[in-house]
Amino acid sequence: MPPRKPARTNGDFATAFERIQSTLEQVVQGKSEQIRLAFVCLIAEGHLLIEDVPGVGKTLLAKAIAKAIGCSSGRIQFTPDLLPTDITGVSVFDQEHSDFEFRPGPVFANIVLGDEINRASPKTQSALLEAMEERQITVDGVTHKLPEPFLVIATQNPVEHEGTYPLPVAQLDRFLMRLSIGYPNAQSELEVLHRHGQHSALDEIEAVSNARQILGMIELARQVHVAETLNSYIVELVSSTRETAELTLGASPRASLALLRAARAFAASEGREYVIPDDVKALAPSVLAHRLMIAPETEMSGRSADDVIEDLVGSVAVPIRG
Repeated sequence: MPPRKPARTNGDFATAFERIQSTLEQVVQGKSEQIRLAFVCLIAEGHLLIEDVPGVGKTLLAKAIAKAIGCSSGRIQFTPDLLPTDITGVSVFDQEHSDFEFRPGPVFANIVLGDEINRASPKTQSALLEAMEERQITVDGVTHKLPEPFLVIATQNPVEHEGTYPLPVAQLDRFLMRLSIGYPNAQSELEVLHRHGQHSALDEIEAVSNARQILGMIELARQVHVAETLNSYIVELVSSTRETAELTLGASPRASLALLRAARAFAASEGREYVIPDDVKALAPSVLAHRLMIAPETEMSGRSADDVIEDLVGSVAVPIRG
């Protein structure tokens, strides 16, 4: 198969995006919106946190993304005894050459799955911070660049908290999005039985893209136009999270940048060369909610960060012209 050309126009982008999404939907049934947002996260050069109960396809989605785009993948099973070097790699003395040789860890892959990230100690969790923010790893004073594209997909179970270490705010802020897969409807679950009952559908899909094309899509998404009024809308929306009494911690300027990048990728996936307010509104819950800390009174009333974001999106004035 000849190498796939990078997307050159927004039409090419939308076609490539749809082809990849359709391939992923062959593996994860009935979750088109979650699949789309996960891929938007990759194109926006972010990282993804999937928080949901076991068995709904979190790990499967991560593996399917890596296979569909023809990129390398690594898996880190987080456990309480996992060490930082188990993630980053370690320098080993080579007796033959009388020198230290760096042996890279599983983080040196295009798509890195961090399964049950909240089961590792804070020290081990923090080993991912440099990788996620700077896309490099420093071991024994030597910096090693990570491959491109690079996406960390971390999963955690929100139900079982025994033996877990909640992710600190600094680490949560490194994730561009947080998603929940959710249970499938009856028809989709029936399709799961047909497709996965005798063999894994993951084994049947083939790569429909490659790293070169994904990097081309990333570059094209960076060029999507955002009007100044929409920049102001993003800032006002994020600022409103710092002013409401329902929250004890609002979103940081990093959240504004994340929302901007995600909106550009989202618009490109629709074949548009510009962002519209609906792009921002659609992405706000996934991009902002996990960065917030709700006030005790808000939590006692049964409201979540998503509820607060929904209200703020409805209260902040939308620019008439984008």
